[in-house]
Amino acid sequence: MTDTLVFAIPSKGRILESAQDFLDRAGLKPVQGRGARDYRGTIPGLDNVEVAFLSASDIARELVAGTVHLGLTGLDLMHEATPEPEDRLVSLTPLGFSRADVVVAVPQAWIDVSTMADLDDVASQYRARHRTRMRVATKYLNLTRAFFDRHGIADYRIVESAGATEGAPAAGAAELIVDITTTGATLAANALKVLDDGVILKSEAHLVASRTAAWGDGALACARDMLDRIHAQARARQLREVRTRFAGADAALLAETRQRFGVEAPFGGPTSSGMLTLHCPPKQVFALGRFLRDRGAETVSVAELDYVFSRDNPLYDRLAASLAR
Repeated sequence: MTDTLVFAIPSKGRILESAQDFLDRAGLKPVQGRGARDYRGTIPGLDNVEVAFLSASDIARELVAGTVHLGLTGLDLMHEATPEPEDRLVSLTPLGFSRADVVVAVPQAWIDVSTMADLDDVASQYRARHRTRMRVATKYLNLTRAFFDRHGIADYRIVESAGATEGAPAAGAAELIVDITTTGATLAANALKVLDDGVILKSEAHLVASRTAAWGDGALACARDMLDRIHAQARARQLREVRTRFAGADAALLAETRQRFGVEAPFGGPTSSGMLTLHCPPKQVFALGRFLRDRGAETVSVAELDYVFSRDNPLYDRLAASLAR
């Protein structure tokens, strides 16, 4: 067991900028002691946290191996790193960025191929005609094999791709591809189309914990501190603080605001002077403000929140439950 928690974050790739913004908002901005080329860092205020800067794919592999405790990586990379990710990893929360789909894409010229069943027929015909299996270019070896197996497709072989996978059919390196796409524009530019039932996985960035890492008491305490910040910041983004004071602010009015606008009263009901503090979903702020003014409020102030800490932390609870299995 270890008291030092190793936290892996992306050093490059499509996830990097969004990950940096997420860490900044959560008060977890890392410091690289020797500059941008230093692949180890720290987080001010969290003395027992060591930050490792890795590619998103390496983060997934190191989480599986247990050499890091927490990491930011894509759901696609989690599933690619191990056939049974739930045995070694636990997703604490999706992060809402770096969304993309892992898909099966074939040439647009294949007008009679629109489903995986059609592809199975083509694969069999291709092998009979060419005496070799159809080639699939991809970097997603495990996801491809599992998906093709579920659809009963066996007449294919994988050509591992390390570069621009979408160009493989035009270059003659493969007949079709399995790749990740956000808008489909790059696939279309390379005269490829996604099969109707060819979405293998809808991916986005996740905060992931390793179930195989050495979780000492110190590492768990660090995780709790980090997850408190992350959950408090996520909670704050879902709320606006609404404040007012007037004689008509009473328990009945509070009950009506809860029922109509889904608000919370984090510090209890109105004070004897009619002071009322509410936490309101952003979409309900204007309607709530109008309601309070109609009931007698002269002034209603609305403020964004940086953090909303609560006694319970579902992220830490999820981590603790996964390690107790």
